[in-house]
Amino acid sequence: MRSRLTVLTTAIAFAAVTVAAGCGSSNNDNTGSTGGGTLTAASFSVQADPAVAGQVPAAIKSKGTLTVAADATYPPDEYIASDGKTVIGMDADLAKAIAEVMGLQASVQNVTFDAIIPGLAAGKYDLGMSSFTDTKEREQTVDFVTYLEAGTSIYVKADGGPDLTSLDALCGHKVSAERGTIQSDQIDEQNKKCETEGKPGVTPVILPDQNGVNLAVTSGRADAAMADSPVAAYIAEKSNGQLKVTGGPFPPEPYGIAIPKDSGLAQPVLAGIKALIADGTYKKILEYWGLQAGAIDNPTIDGAVS
Repeated sequence: MRSRLTVLTTAIAFAAVTVAAGCGSSNNDNTGSTGGGTLTAASFSVQADPAVAGQVPAAIKSKGTLTVAADATYPPDEYIASDGKTVIGMDADLAKAIAEVMGLQASVQNVTFDAIIPGLAAGKYDLGMSSFTDTKEREQTVDFVTYLEAGTSIYVKADGGPDLTSLDALCGHKVSAERGTIQSDQIDEQNKKCETEGKPGVTPVILPDQNGVNLAVTSGRADAAMADSPVAAYIAEKSNGQLKVTGGPFPPEPYGIAIPKDSGLAQPVLAGIKALIADGTYKKILEYWGLQAGAIDNPTIDGAVS
């Protein structure tokens, strides 16, 4: 599903993706979303839609801000800008646009991925926009509004890395993924499958953020890593020839905006996404980040397929 990414003229260097000194998920002072690179609010000029704004719960409307949690180590979906603190990327731009169509502002905060859903359930954040796959298990804790589709890819060292073209090929290898992700679940499932078939298992190397995952592969701590296909493609493209994608994308599943249950936000978020699709803003943001191949035209609430 991945298309070329040469439009990312302000993309971070691979060293920042891999090492991320000072830019990891523990840095939580990111309270603004300025849009991706040179893409600014004026570029997509979102106006408040009275029909959408009228659905926003009074408590949210009165504070005037949507607090959005994202793990900003997952480019091009969400990562830290060159100022060392601002969260940018596709999800940050969409968060900003959704807030504006509601007549609000977005405050995008950098949060470790596996802390986002608990934070939503505790009322700490209004939305989670961090490349979440909408799953039936996650729907037990939060609601989702679907807005994109993405699969999973495997990537390895370009020089001397194993040729892992399928999940079955992972048997006997050390494979890294970010904690709390679909990929970490896939590693566990594949490990059990390998052992059931009498093959060597998959050794999981599960780490707190994507920066650590990338470093695990380049340092040799892991033989391979798994990430959402757009992210894996981006990492490989920006690696200066150090990494390459060898497998995937495996069957796509829906991305969802995570929303606390009973918050009253699911319907206005759904209406907001539909408005952005209708006025072309959604397409413009995805095209800017090279993610248009994952576009959908039928967002839904709780649309998990598994």
